Amino acid sequence: MNVLILCGGMGTRMREETEFKPKPLVDVGGKPILWHIMKTYAHFGLRRFVLCLGYKGELIKDYFLNYEAMQRDCTVHLGARHRVEYHGAHAEDEFAITLAETGLHSMTGGRVRRAARYIEGDTFMVTYGDGVADIDVGRLLDFHRAHGKLATISAHRPTSRFGVLNLGRDSAVKSFSEKPQLDGWASMGFFVFHRKVLDLLADDQCVLEREPLEALASQGQLAAYKHEGFFFAMDTYREYKALNELWDSGKAPWKVWKDHTP
Repeated sequence: MNVLILCGGMGTRMREETEFKPKPLVDVGGKPILWHIMKTYAHFGLRRFVLCLGYKGELIKDYFLNYEAMQRDCTVHLGARHRVEYHGAHAEDEFAITLAETGLHSMTGGRVRRAARYIEGDTFMVTYGDGVADIDVGRLLDFHRAHGKLATISAHRPTSRFGVLNLGRDSAVKSFSEKPQLDGWASMGFFVFHRKVLDLLADDQCVLEREPLEALASQGQLAAYKHEGFFFAMDTYREYKALNELWDSGKAPWKVWKDHTP
């Protein structure tokens, strides 16, 4: 099964890091956040990735085209019979990564549409290149297959960015809660789609989260997988720092994989 990862946005809200690199390449614990997302899927046996490139996509290409040399010891044989001999192995040996150019200004649905040629089979997954979670992808797939609808969206309970006040009639503060978990559910990506969903993606300016998902919901073809665990989207420099602090503490909730080299 293919996992499409949306890697084309410009990351304008964290220019401190994205002026010279795309947001999926911003490091968390010395590895791009994109690598962390791919490791999560790989932990559940999903290792066929399609990266939907846009802004500074050439840097993502460069990262993976040089991945072997950067991760392994190697011997370079110079001369007319030039070749590179790699030694040992790494935990990403079985990854298959398609690097798909999907346009600088394409919207999310347009990127999926342009990468559709690389989708094999009737079911595929899509997520964003800047959000990590401890989601059980196996259970997500089981949920999708059980309900029989065309699409599944993963949902989490967001946390308020601000302290919330409960005010009395005289404006007295009855209670105060610092950044509480909200009652509603919000999209966190980690979609599962039947390929029929591709028919709803009209053009490059199609926004996946607008007309396509709205149409699926109105047709009764969209279900929500409720994720009660950890989810964190890296939208700002403050969130970048928070993710790195979690990783450095050794308590990164999204790290569901084990450190080992085959």
